[in-house]
Amino acid sequence: MAYTADFEKALQVGRPPNIKQLFPNSKALIVSGKVVDRAMAAKGKAITMAANGRNYFVIRGVLMAAQRANAPVIIEIAKSEGGQKCYCAVNYWNMARIVDAICNELGITVPVAIHADHYGIKNDKDLASAKIEIPSMFEAGITSIAIDASHLPDDQNLLANLEINPCIPKWAGLETEVGEIKGSTGLSTVAEAKFLIQGLNAHDIFPDWIALNNGTTHGLEASDAGIQVALTADIHEALKPYKINGAQHGTSGNSSERLRQIAAQTATTKANVATALQMISWGLEVNDYGNAQLDADGNFIKVKGEGVTEEMWAEMVAYATEKGWKKGDYKNLNLPFENKLLALPKEIRDRMAKRVEDFAYKMLVDVLNAKDTAPLAIDAILKAGSHDLGPKGNRLEDPANWTREKIVERAKTLDSDKGATGNFDD
Repeated sequence: MAYTADFEKALQVGRPPNIKQLFPNSKALIVSGKVVDRAMAAKGKAITMAANGRNYFVIRGVLMAAQRANAPVIIEIAKSEGGQKCYCAVNYWNMARIVDAICNELGITVPVAIHADHYGIKNDKDLASAKIEIPSMFEAGITSIAIDASHLPDDQNLLANLEINPCIPKWAGLETEVGEIKGSTGLSTVAEAKFLIQGLNAHDIFPDWIALNNGTTHGLEASDAGIQVALTADIHEALKPYKINGAQHGTSGNSSERLRQIAAQTATTKANVATALQMISWGLEVNDYGNAQLDADGNFIKVKGEGVTEEMWAEMVAYATEKGWKKGDYKNLNLPFENKLLALPKEIRDRMAKRVEDFAYKMLVDVLNAKDTAPLAIDAILKAGSHDLGPKGNRLEDPANWTREKIVERAKTLDSDKGATGNFDD
């Protein structure tokens, strides 16, 4: 395959040191998440797809779609999906290797970031583990990370972010989160978001993205009513001085029109897509925004001749039924069936990836407005002459006003409703 001069130069200077060390002879342009964020911002009103690669076919299909759309993408996995208590074969420590192999096999030339999604910190034990685990993840090829301490009270969320930040390379893409992703309760406020970002800013930490509870949820949705566009826009406007963009979670249950509004009316540059891609790879019937459809008996509808074989789907359903799983639990099929799916005939494997490709391409081009943003990502690398694009923002807050003691006191003044309690990881 012929490569352009700009691509070759970007390949030389744009790959982070962990990627160069892991894959010294690779032609895959694996980059910091900062690169992808900057490309979307440069085009304006554009959002990248951050695809949760729950299985091999999702990753392959999204990379093919990205190449077709000429758009950089993010391949990610969450702690709940690929951490120590995982339900996916893809994890924090093998994802970069899978992406690199596919990129080289298919001649993918668009930039790709490898993102640790929802690295959850819920208590002191998690914090202690993170200091060991996060460096190992970057050694394994992670180039971007989302620190999710949103389960904690506001002061503890901020303090956890401050404590763990030294473990994250300065060149890496960085996402932070305020408010658990849990739907219509516990919606994030301007005050909560400013508290987190101002506190980080005072300590010279400049995240690329902030995730909010703006009304959506993870997983299957009953309607497209989730995302609160106006709330999202208000928070992004309040954070404008800090030059931070938004990360939209839980897109699978929201209509294409709602996502177009997010692209057009907010500062969002990253949209996470998980459940939809999983269902599509298996060959289930989905609506235009990837939400799996159910028949009159409340069962998933398998499209004949698409995704896995009918025999394999019957085996997957039988397995889930034996386990007593509800529809939202079908995500747990990824781990026990990964090897069985990889062992299917090539034509079946190809159609699984192709189905993901077609959906992801349509979303990138028709919904997220990301078409032809790859050159903008490469331009950002070449302009910097480095894998490290540096921060977008600069310090605006006085560190003296954001000591541990003052953070605890400031948090007491926040009027916030965290909503219902429970497990909202995924």
